[in-house]
Amino acid sequence: MDFRLSDEQQALQETARRFARSEIAPAAAHHDQTGEFPRAIIQKAWELGLVSTCIPETYGGVGLSVIDSCLAVEELAWGCSGMTTSIMCNDLGLMPIVIAGSDEQKKRWLEPCAADFKLVSFCLSEPEAGSDVAGLQLLAERDGDDYVLNGTKCWITNGGEADVYTVFATSDRSSRHKGISAFVIARGTPGLSAGKKEDKMGQRASDTRVVHFDNVRVPAADRLGHEGEGFKIAMQTLDRTRPPIGALATGIARRALEESVAYAKERKAFGFPIGGFQAVQFLLADMAKDIEAGRLLTHQSAWMVDQGLRASKYSSFAKCFATDVAMRVTTDAVQIFGGNGYTKEYPVEKLMRDAKLMQIYEGTNQIQRLVIARELLKE
Repeated sequence: MDFRLSDEQQALQETARRFARSEIAPAAAHHDQTGEFPRAIIQKAWELGLVSTCIPETYGGVGLSVIDSCLAVEELAWGCSGMTTSIMCNDLGLMPIVIAGSDEQKKRWLEPCAADFKLVSFCLSEPEAGSDVAGLQLLAERDGDDYVLNGTKCWITNGGEADVYTVFATSDRSSRHKGISAFVIARGTPGLSAGKKEDKMGQRASDTRVVHFDNVRVPAADRLGHEGEGFKIAMQTLDRTRPPIGALATGIARRALEESVAYAKERKAFGFPIGGFQAVQFLLADMAKDIEAGRLLTHQSAWMVDQGLRASKYSSFAKCFATDVAMRVTTDAVQIFGGNGYTKEYPVEKLMRDAKLMQIYEGTNQIQRLVIARELLKE
């Protein structure tokens, strides 16, 4: 084992770190307060090669490995997890095409996203099918050389901003996971529309909406893989994207720790900096060790994916542990800041609000525990 980063990885990490500190962090509070979508900032990130990083070099992309993606995501999330979620959603939406697309489909959908700035959505969740993915209801009925889609998706990141939508729909609701197929749909397709932007507790810079499908006609040529393979494509996608979710959570937690250490050195109580008190020291020590453990689990799962190893259990380890750590660390950060931590004058209350979503999206942490338990019982 060698934990050292290569020169290229260090350069990538430093590029993302500089961008987070110079572009993302200074604007984070504004976008959190207003909910304004940070399109210009995300476009600058794309210009640096930090968006749509999963596109292979063959199709004009940078072709980052999963471990490289994790290095960049942690730095970006240090600045603002909401902006980073919208940045990462491009890889989430494009990954099904990378996994299951034909060469013609990859040229048609990936190359334009590599050549120009575009946003992508991953449309899986529904009002009655979040954790129960196999129960999704968006119907895809075959009509000659087309499919006609009717139904609704919800909690869709970049839902009102995307140029490309990767959509999962069923041809037979009673077949559950066996009836699901994956499709790629362009913005502006008749019948596809976005609902109102959700007014969220945290990660408010990210655009999250309901997306409606009203007789949306999709050519069969835009179906990924064979009919009925959509569930498998979705699960393979999530196995690959869960390690970067762990990295995102680690970035939030690291920012909370750094803010807490700085505050503990300056804030005085009883005539001494509060960092001199054991009660605060123990909080900081637990924060630091748990962040390090989450990062190592994340990097291990990312490495396994890059090596082509089956990583479902380890991806769930990373996502579940790192996001629980982010929630715990940000809560402790607010505690260290005391009353100041509960005000918007300091960044830790935003970090705490942002961290909560990490335990919910891309598979709740309860679902991650089910995945882990089932993997253990199969062994």
